[in-house]
Amino acid sequence: MDDLGNQLTYWDTAGATKTFTHPVVPAWLDRLAPGARILDYGCGYGRVMAGLAGQGYTSVHGVDISPALIARGRTLHPGLDFAVLEHPPAVPAPPASFDAVLLLAVLTCVPDPGAQQALVAEVSRLLVPGGLLYVSDLLIAADERNRERYAAAPGDLPYGVFTTADGAVCRHHDPEALRALLSGNGFDIAAEHRLDVATMNGNRSPAIQFLARRRDGEKVG
Repeated sequence: MDDLGNQLTYWDTAGATKTFTHPVVPAWLDRLAPGARILDYGCGYGRVMAGLAGQGYTSVHGVDISPALIARGRTLHPGLDFAVLEHPPAVPAPPASFDAVLLLAVLTCVPDPGAQQALVAEVSRLLVPGGLLYVSDLLIAADERNRERYAAAPGDLPYGVFTTADGAVCRHHDPEALRALLSGNGFDIAAEHRLDVATMNGNRSPAIQFLARRRDGEKVG
């Protein structure tokens, strides 16, 4: 099994064929100028990047660990800026390089708590003080199917971790754990809402979205 902070084998094979669906609330980004530097971390094939470019944002960048997904994105959206992450979670950019970062259904793909901490810390480094972080992720479900999947996970992983039928190890979250993850890495939550989304395997799942702001006084780099 791949490192649970990475799972590159999955994302370069079965994962590279998936359709991603988490929506973006346009009003949450209205405070950004058209030239704001936006990073879609875990951009996949550029679905959200293309939407942002279509809304008039001129400095949209995407990174992903999967060369296969990046290749798919470059084919679908040849005018967009894609890059493969060679050493995740590190992004080869100086501190305070971006005004906003998007993490859409990314933490669910990083079930290991330590890897999640490292990822959000890297996002904090990349953002300017006061910069925006948009998180959309999946919540722990109460139905029998998911309870059985959670129970089958190794005991040293948080409740909500499970393995999909095609081999990805994913995590559904307690919302309080997500709030603590953001707060502990220098973010204040400005807005949140619940929604229901289609997963990459076509199931329905409860989800939550946060708009968070990087605290001005936090150390960068």
